[in-house]
Amino acid sequence: MSAIMHTAENTTIAASVETGKSESVMKNAAASATVVEKPKFKGSKFSLRPFFLAVLPPIFGLIFLILVWEIISVKNSGIPSPAVTLKSAMELFADPFYSNGPNDQGIGWNILASLQRVGVGFGLAALVGIPLGFMIGRFKFLSGMFNPIISLLKPVSPLAWLPIGLLVFKAADPAAIWSIFICSIWPMIINTAVGVQRVPQDYMNVAKVLNLSEWKIVTKILFPSVLPYMLTGVRLAIGTAWLVIVAAEMLTGGVGIGFWVWDEWNNLNVAHIIIAIVVIGIVGLVLEQILVGIARIFTYEDVKN
Repeated sequence: MSAIMHTAENTTIAASVETGKSESVMKNAAASATVVEKPKFKGSKFSLRPFFLAVLPPIFGLIFLILVWEIISVKNSGIPSPAVTLKSAMELFADPFYSNGPNDQGIGWNILASLQRVGVGFGLAALVGIPLGFMIGRFKFLSGMFNPIISLLKPVSPLAWLPIGLLVFKAADPAAIWSIFICSIWPMIINTAVGVQRVPQDYMNVAKVLNLSEWKIVTKILFPSVLPYMLTGVRLAIGTAWLVIVAAEMLTGGVGIGFWVWDEWNNLNVAHIIIAIVVIGIVGLVLEQILVGIARIFTYEDVKN
């Protein structure tokens, strides 16, 4: 009997030990689970990789451009080095709005004069080109009528229109504006017309069922759908207009960044010509970015990208 009790007692002790071990294992597992399942907060990992990818490539690109420029200036003594050009730029922009007569004005006045011509010519092109693009895209008869004319005149160089402007307007300033107008109008017409033609036919069928007027079709259906295409045409037009004004002003003279470049070439001031090239590029980039910002405001998310 005592042996049986002793065996039972040993069994109980063994069971207790096993139970203790099980409880210890369970506690350790729970602790491990607690450690593993710690909440991970978003943004806890800070990485500089996106910053470097956004900043370093443009910096390396500029460094590469300056190195190439420096090598060219060493090989060709007629090309000023980046350091010499930077010194000239600092002197030039120390007083960009001086005026010593109609043919001797600061670079600031020349840029403003060019922007004014671009604004007038570009604005007139938008007033004519965008409505005409809507009509060409909306009506097949007008599309068949104007497509051959656009295909014929669009490839013509804008400067080829400059003599026509001089002949008609008898003055250099309107002739330059005319050249900007004629080169800016084609991208607006074509992109707007393409946008109208790509409006889903289901939208137009709904408009017929609802018996909407032509004005409501344009304002409620066509305009929101065509807006991304129209803004693309506007961006292309402003870039072309800024390119044309420089060449037109070289030929027509007067105050303007193009005439300023030509005048500096006559003075053999190559450093100022390089400065003008950089300024023309910066102004063109700013104009494009302004239109890109407007496009992002007024277009859908899939068009923004």
